Amino acid sequence: MTHSEPHDDVAGNRMNWLRAGVLGANDGIVSTASLVVGVAGATTDKTQILVAGLAGLFAGALSMASGEYVSVSSQRDAERAVLAKERQELREMPEEELEELQKIYEQKGLDEATAKEVAKQLTAHDALAAHAEVELHIDPDELTNPWGAAIASFISFTIGALLPLAAIILSSTTLRIPVTVVAAVLTLALTGFVSARLSGAPRQRAIIRNVVGGLIAMGVTYGIGALVGQSIG
Repeated sequence: MTHSEPHDDVAGNRMNWLRAGVLGANDGIVSTASLVVGVAGATTDKTQILVAGLAGLFAGALSMASGEYVSVSSQRDAERAVLAKERQELREMPEEELEELQKIYEQKGLDEATAKEVAKQLTAHDALAAHAEVELHIDPDELTNPWGAAIASFISFTIGALLPLAAIILSSTTLRIPVTVVAAVLTLALTGFVSARLSGAPRQRAIIRNVVGGLIAMGVTYGIGALVGQSIG
């Protein structure tokens, strides 16, 4: 039992990163597709659409990266704080901490003698790691990395954003909007499917929610773009 928990934590962390990547790509698809469709509703100038799309792509990717960096940095600071408190407790009251570790293993199903022996051996090997893993569910050597989170968010958003941007730029004037909408719908359906599979949620509901949300966003921005284009024209 004691050996399976670190592996479970690692798997959970990987799953969370993958889920965050899917959500980042989803945000990139929706925001960029909505932006370029809105601009296309106001103008047929490919350069203006491209400039707006690229600006939106980098603004969104940088915003997501900075937000993720701040969020994960706060999490890392919290992890460091609880680890520092645990170190202090281990220094000041080692017997109480050993007893606490023993009680944790007893709650997991070990008998008193075995739990006491396990607690002693783990404490002798690395007391902080022993408490951090079973009590705090933190690996002291694998704290969350804010730079990794920021880079992952930037990349996933950019990948998602490039799909509708490429669709609208590479299509002919008359087909730009329908091709972009179809491309966005297909990719949103895919991200909805993947996110549902990762979380164990109903797939159909997640796909419909993703697609409908994207269609509403694109419809609203296209309407606004069309109105602005007419008023300027």
